[in-house]
Amino acid sequence: MKLTEKDKTFLETLKTLMNSKDLWVELKRDEPSRMILRGTYGNKIHRAFRMTRQGARWRFWRLFNDIYVSAFESILFVERVFGPQLREYAIRISKERFVLRQDMTRVGFRSAEEFGESKGRKRRNSADSDSSCQAKPGA
Repeated sequence: MKLTEKDKTFLETLKTLMNSKDLWVELKRDEPSRMILRGTYGNKIHRAFRMTRQGARWRFWRLFNDIYVSAFESILFVERVFGPQLREYAIRISKERFVLRQDMTRVGFRSAEEFGESKGRKRRNSADSDSSCQAKPGA
């Protein structure tokens, strides 16, 4: 599941409110455990998030207990089957994708042809330098 622009804004606002000690995250140790948002809910929260208290709780639940935890569940499953040797590749790819997304938001709209041409040149040039990056069975 991908994060939306609203999710990004929510996370940045939440970080600001957590830094100011208005909100904090606690672990609720039920079966299964879950993260909950604690703090002073009120007009400040409504103004900061531009949503109701229930809306802030819902978005928090979706981001932290659904998306974030599910990502780790997927990683644990894949690594149980294949082991951790592909983790380095996954981290590298995810960092590259993150940088590309950041670049796209700064640059704005570009045609698919223009994007494909620049990436094609980059791939052809980097293909020789990445030849040592191959998964080795049993490594």
